[in-house]
Amino acid sequence: MRSKKMTHGLEKAPHRSLLHALGLTREEIERPLVGVVNAANEVVPGHVHLHTIAEAVKAGVRAAGGTPMEFPAIAVCDGLAMNHEGMHFSLPSREIIADSIEIMATAHPFDALVFIPNCDKSVPGMLMAMLRMDIPSIMVSGGPMLAGGTLAGRTDLISVFEAVGRVQRGDMTMAELDEMTETACPGCGSCAGMFTANTMNCMAETMGLALPGNGTIPAVTAARVRLAKHAGMKVMELLEKNITPRAIVTPRAVANAVAVDMALGGSTNTVLHLPAVFGEAGLDLTLDIFDEVSRKTPNLCKLSPAGHHHIQDLHAAGGIPAVMAELTKKGLVDTSVMTVTGKTLAENLTELNTRVLNYDVIHSVDEPYSAQGGIAILKGSLAPQGAVVKQSAVAPEMMVREALARVFDSEGEAHAAIMGGKINKGDAIIIRYEGPRGGPGMREMLSPTAAIAGMGLGADVALITDGRFSGGTRGAAIGHVSPEAADGGNIGLVKEGDHILIDIPARRLDLLVDEAELAARRETFVPLEKPVTSPLLRRYARQVTSAATGAMFRK
Repeated sequence: MRSKKMTHGLEKAPHRSLLHALGLTREEIERPLVGVVNAANEVVPGHVHLHTIAEAVKAGVRAAGGTPMEFPAIAVCDGLAMNHEGMHFSLPSREIIADSIEIMATAHPFDALVFIPNCDKSVPGMLMAMLRMDIPSIMVSGGPMLAGGTLAGRTDLISVFEAVGRVQRGDMTMAELDEMTETACPGCGSCAGMFTANTMNCMAETMGLALPGNGTIPAVTAARVRLAKHAGMKVMELLEKNITPRAIVTPRAVANAVAVDMALGGSTNTVLHLPAVFGEAGLDLTLDIFDEVSRKTPNLCKLSPAGHHHIQDLHAAGGIPAVMAELTKKGLVDTSVMTVTGKTLAENLTELNTRVLNYDVIHSVDEPYSAQGGIAILKGSLAPQGAVVKQSAVAPEMMVREALARVFDSEGEAHAAIMGGKINKGDAIIIRYEGPRGGPGMREMLSPTAAIAGMGLGADVALITDGRFSGGTRGAAIGHVSPEAADGGNIGLVKEGDHILIDIPARRLDLLVDEAELAARRETFVPLEKPVTSPLLRRYARQVTSAATGAMFRK
């Protein structure tokens, strides 16, 4: 056991003394020590209940003969950090979460680990740490929030963001908005749609690193607590069999994760996080792989923001196992892969008697929403290395469009123009210098995309940026344009009034300016250097790579 480096032998008597100071008995010190990484805090609604989940995990570990030892991890709520300087710190927190777990789990050599995240960067950060450490591990998230609303209809956080634009346009009163703000997010959990947090929790389940149900069992249910207890028990079995994360996350598991992502119509942020997660296992995941899988994988679900269903509906329809079972009918998922159950995916699906329980929520592979997956990778003169769009949430009118460039060098400038009524039908809002290095931190921009939808422009206006979007974004929102402006990318050469061609079916994103004119602009082009006062953000800007490679740190 790894923990013997800290607990056994004559020279480790002082170490045992410190463990006794924690209240541990000799018997507990002799058992396997299991680190329980808990991202609970009183700031993030998706994390406020994680102490309950952690207590259940620890009960499971003890029931299976282990000694749990809990330690914390930070977490940022992207909704609360949105549209102010706090969002510069969200993506950087992913690396800090992974690094801090490596520190704790190496300084105190646990035999196994249980990871308890829920929102945004805590999930990919913990998955990165899990694959980096490669000791027996399992993840159990806090679960999704229920949808809110009134008898008039369901709502979620995105409903509130979009309602701001509706109030500005005069379609909603402030009193109606105030009522919505109190009912849209009814309690704890990760926000109720297929946004980034829930997408990544579903991906953890798809990869085989979390138990079935991890992505969809609602946060407020007893079933979520039971799942946590089972996770605590199961990690002891993984330890006994020495099944580590890298034995589970193979190239076949990578392909499965991308296929399910496409079927779900998941957040575009997976294109940032999955390469970073798999990179920790030495596996390469490029934008080309996303596009290749998307072209052959049907889109089976339209969950909020793409449709009116929520995660609770996906769970009632059979959850991620049902989606995977449907994909197996066309050979789009490899069921021979190992999972943290200690069994293969095929064995899990058989044991669960998996099937789709509601074909309105999970369409059949023979009658999908579309023949291609939810995410498309665009390339062209505006994005030579690629850009990302959630095509399942784009209005048909915007799938092919020539638009007029309206250029802004920050999210704030663009948002003010949208709310000020200065954006017209047929415009393409260009927001640049918001990439991983130029931001720095690649801010998530839900406020401007939600304002576009709320102002009634979702079928007529595109937003193109080297930054990124919330998983709750809908419309022709094209992000991750690479190279970014700060790295000399062509998005930095765009001028007000230029014409942009968007052709999502053809996977094209082109700046319709001739080569001679582009060359002339490049001769005088000097990328904007934003003043950065934060030492952390200065370090981040020096270390981070392109969005096209998952915004990982330089090796």
